Amino acid sequence: MIFKIVYMVFLAGFILFSCVKNKNFDSPAGNCVSDLVVNTTYAQVKDLYQDKTFQIQDDLIIEGYITSSDEAGNFFSVLHFQDKPTSPIEGFQMEIDVRDSHLFYPIGSRILIKLKGLYLGQSKDVFKLGGVFTSFGNISVGRLPASAVDEHIFVSCDITSIIEPTTVSIENLNESYTNTLVQLIDLEILENELSEPFALEREETERTLTDCADNELVLLNSGFSDFQSNSLPQGNGSITGVLLRERDDYFLAIRSMDDIDFINDRCDDFVDEFTSANILISEIADPNNNLGARFIELYNAGNEPLSLNSWVLQRYTNANTETSSSIDLSKLIIAAESALVIAANAEEFENVYGFSPDLEASGNSAANSNGDDNIALVDPFGTIIDVFGVIGEDGSDTNHEFEDGRAWRKRTITQGTTTYTFDEWIIYNDSGASGTINQAQNAPEDFTPGSRN
Repeated sequence: MIFKIVYMVFLAGFILFSCVKNKNFDSPAGNCVSDLVVNTTYAQVKDLYQDKTFQIQDDLIIEGYITSSDEAGNFFSVLHFQDKPTSPIEGFQMEIDVRDSHLFYPIGSRILIKLKGLYLGQSKDVFKLGGVFTSFGNISVGRLPASAVDEHIFVSCDITSIIEPTTVSIENLNESYTNTLVQLIDLEILENELSEPFALEREETERTLTDCADNELVLLNSGFSDFQSNSLPQGNGSITGVLLRERDDYFLAIRSMDDIDFINDRCDDFVDEFTSANILISEIADPNNNLGARFIELYNAGNEPLSLNSWVLQRYTNANTETSSSIDLSKLIIAAESALVIAANAEEFENVYGFSPDLEASGNSAANSNGDDNIALVDPFGTIIDVFGVIGEDGSDTNHEFEDGRAWRKRTITQGTTTYTFDEWIIYNDSGASGTINQAQNAPEDFTPGSRN
């Protein structure tokens, strides 16, 4: 994950353990600097990277404002900093082998970093500065040894700044916010996690933040933090933290419990799941000449568009009575009096039919049936809205076989049915039962994806 907690026990003697009661002692006296001159930007430093970890050789100096803190134990041996105290453009992270780093680098302090001799690399698409370690012959950025920290990181004599978090919503998060301090409002803990503590003891633990539109963000907590055993907050409100990232996945890490202000009532239930009897299966294709051109078409006979959030298409292979595979339709919205198409192979579908499908569902899916399977359309509440075939009966040699052919729903049918009704369909196949048409169908000429013609 973003920051792994390494548990180390230091036996320093009985005097140390008896004298130091907690970690809220005075910050050590130290020297600040005022003569270092910043001569590069974060963007320019990142531009030096050429797809592999390397040691910086130029006399470069950047500045940063500390956004993280290990005082409450939720960060370990890492500094997160951004280029400006307010409205930052970019952030950075640097691993250092220093405990209680908040005493040396408090939140808001301005630091200057001499980059010469440091290593620059990427981990899961996030830039890192630090020391180096080698694993299986690969060089990666690691913690800067404690003996080298004072050679590279200097605290400015400037007065500590107040870091103002950037207010952002979950849906607007992007990589420019990585390692910067952000604030999100109108959030709450996912309901089914409310009985849990922040983290399992000694384990990095993910909890889920959600807004009133059901957008989600992972709250990342250390099992060594001071608040590890605290119960997750019940209400709704604002939360501030350092935004972490792994490629396209985002995580929020708070510095302390003071970063959470959940004093408002929780969101009302957000309704984004709907059902309708007007959604039906309108065409299933198993072309005789091209298996890659298979598809399944759905039609909305209603006069309003409908989100298919949490709808699924289930395939019952041959005579199976249990679902063999499901297609999640959640990303689709089906327009009024319109069809949408789910292809077994999107690239081949476009090559054959001349347009892109609405969704690709390869593998053992309902869109990739070989003509003797049964298919059910199920709404968000687990209700079967429409069905093709007889679940539990192999379609071979029956009136619901469409091998090398086509199952086409008559245009007069405007609602789904929970029981297969042969009279609603025109079935083409190579060897089906009486009433079907034993005539193989070839793509594209014998099919009409996207249209009920």
